[in-house]
Formats: sequence, C-alpha cells, structure tokens
Amino acid sequence: MEGGAYGAGKAGGAFDPYTLVRQPHTILRVVSWVFSIVVFGSIVNEGYLNSPSESKEFCIYNRNPNACGYGVTVGVLAFLTCLLYLALDVYFPQISSVKDRKKAVLSDIGVSAFWAFLWFVGFCYLANQWQVSKDSLLNEGTDAARAAIAFSFFSIFTWAGQAVLAFQRYQIGADSALFSQDYMDPSQDSSMPYAPYVEPSTGPDPAGMGGTYQQPASAFEPEPQGYQSQGY
Repeated sequence: MEGGAYGAGKAGGAFDPYTLVRQPHTILRVVSWVFSIVVFGSIVNEGYLNSPSESKEFCIYNRNPNACGYGVTVGVLAFLTCLLYLALDVYFPQISSVKDRKKAVLSDIGVSAFWAFLWFVGFCYLANQWQVSKDSLLNEGTDAARAAIAFSFFSIFTWAGQAVLAFQRYQIGADSALFSQDYMDPSQDSSMPYAPYVEPSTGPDPAGMGGTYQQPASAFEPEPQGYQSQGY
C-alpha cells in the first residue's frame, strides 16, 4: 500500500504520538471532548434545583426534564464518541487495507456531521427553554445553565470542523487511489509509437551496442579437402 493514503503514513510504521497530537482533527477531537464534559457536567451538577416548598428537584431549563435529559445524553455520548475516534486515530496507521481506511474516513465524515447536527438541536432547545424559564432569574445554577448553552454552541463548530477535515482526507485518498489505478508503465503500452524496451542478451558484446555479437559464418568454414590444381 502506498504511504500517505487517507492522511496517514505507511502501514505498520512506528507510533508517533508527537505527530498524532499535531494533527488538526486530533486537536478538534480533544476540544470536542472537553466541551462535552462541560455540557453534561454543568447540567448534572447544577442543572437540577429544588425549592423550600418542593421536595422534588426540577430542571432549571423551564422545569422541563427533557431539556436536561437531552443535554446530559448528548454530552455523555459525544464524550464516548470522541474517545472512540481518538483510539481510531491511534490505530489508523496500522490499517493496511486502503478500503478499510476509506471506510474509517467515511464513518468519520458521517459521525462528525451527525454530532454537529445534534449539538445544533441541543443549543436551540436549551436556549429556548432557558429564555422562557421563570427560574432563569435565580442565582443558583444560572452560570452552569448558561455554560451548557454556550459550549453546546461551540461544539457545533468543532464537530463540523472534524467533518470538513475528514472530507478533505477522503478527497486526498480518493485522488491518490485514482492515480495508482490510472498509472501504466509506458513500455507496456502497445499504443505508444515506439517499441517496448527489450532486455539485451547476456552474451559478449564487443561493439558495445547492447545486441548479441555473431561471428561471421566464413570464419568457421572448413578448408576444402583434396588437391586442387592451380592455374598458371
């Protein structure tokens, strides 16, 4: 397999953590991972409140448990997805099949675009519920609720950036695969105006012309036998 297929070196190469952490898609994954922790951590820790008159906790987003549940669920699943694809980035150079690398990059495009959409929905949902919430005037949990909304918004761009970078890797890999399929040795092409190169023989070549040297036939012809009269 060719080196550099779909944005990675030759298969079986040594793992280089310095190169991995410098790659843009790896940086975006780590940032998305941190953002997901902020979102679900903020909601879990301070997104549920209770009042002296109520014994049961309620969601700070307009007392809508679905809003808090959506934020926590998306945050936790995004956290796990980031870990999964970070592990895939580590293992990716060891994949020897170009087809398997193509599948991995295509899945990266689809998953990243899907999570960008989920974070967009989450941002709109949480922001709307916070806007109409009467409990938004309370000091307790306000910073956490706003942080979850803000980092949901930021996550849209980090996941969309991962999808864009994965699509660029796919284009580079597709172009290199197309080049390797279209390339042909010119000497093997019968449509070329010149004849293919022929390997010279291993015999002696006194003239240095690359061909086979042949002795003149007369040099090895035997002398005629018997007496021949000479004319005087």
